[in-house]
Amino acid sequence: MPTYEYECESCSLRFERWQGINEAPVVQCPECNGKVHRLISGGAGFIMKGADSGGLAGKSGGCAFEETGRTCCGRNERCGQSACGSE
Repeated sequence: MPTYEYECESCSLRFERWQGINEAPVVQCPECNGKVHRLISGGAGFIMKGADSGGLAGKSGGCAFEETGRTCCGRNERCGQSACGSE
């Protein structure tokens, strides 16, 4: 369930709520009953399993073709480079 952050326009209280994606946004401050607006956040990042230094190179740091059938740069043949050319 996503966490949304809100800020009150009257008292400037900032608070978070766990809400389902289809739930209506909170409109009233829990402290002063003033109007609130939802803040835009950076969100959570994601980590690709097996990622090595930002590329999809194998554990040895070489071309990922042997492990995945595709290189880190998307080629269908061995490129001979590690992590898209960053030796």
